[in-house]
Amino acid sequence: MIKVGQRFKETRLRKGLTIDDVAKATKIKAAFLHAIEKGDYAKLPSSAYAQGFVKNYCIFLGLPQQELLAIFRREFDERKIYEVLPEGFTKNEEFSTKRFSFRTIALGVFFFLFLFGYIFFQYKYAIFNPPLIISSPKEKEVISVSNIDIVGKSDPNATVYVNTLPVSLDKNGKFKKTINVFPGKEAITVRAVSRFGRETVVHRQIEVKSSN
Repeated sequence: MIKVGQRFKETRLRKGLTIDDVAKATKIKAAFLHAIEKGDYAKLPSSAYAQGFVKNYCIFLGLPQQELLAIFRREFDERKIYEVLPEGFTKNEEFSTKRFSFRTIALGVFFFLFLFGYIFFQYKYAIFNPPLIISSPKEKEVISVSNIDIVGKSDPNATVYVNTLPVSLDKNGKFKKTINVFPGKEAITVRAVSRFGRETVVHRQIEVKSSN
């Protein structure tokens, strides 16, 4: 029975084509085409590539694909061919595959952690109350003026109120609000409300001494 490689070679020569002509048209390396025509399948990268090359060669020469692929499969003993490859080559391929798999897994884990961190950062105040730090006044502070600065820091995206008055925050979440106070004990309530409705409240009790 005529072999696949012989059939290719005879058809190619009958059409007046060189190996280089076929290589240019099919984008298959000339060395691989020579190997196919000689039946030297061990020089091909893998069984999948070998079948692909044979199929494309059939299409280019106008030969029956199913018939020649069936013959090729009978000729091609993958286990026998690739077991004769040098042991070092096989180990290197295995190492490359393992290294590729490790890199793929590592990249996948990194991407997952990055995505999780981004989502958590964006939506953490849907779970937790927003931060609220009041640096001034101190609890039970005694003052002798008719107005006082409420100074603090919160999440830049939060809405802050001093008693019932809204407060403007800068890009870092810092704020300062001046309010009027009267002699005696004064209660100050500061609220920070996140965009998800979570709320943090800080109370300050101060004493205002009369300036007289």
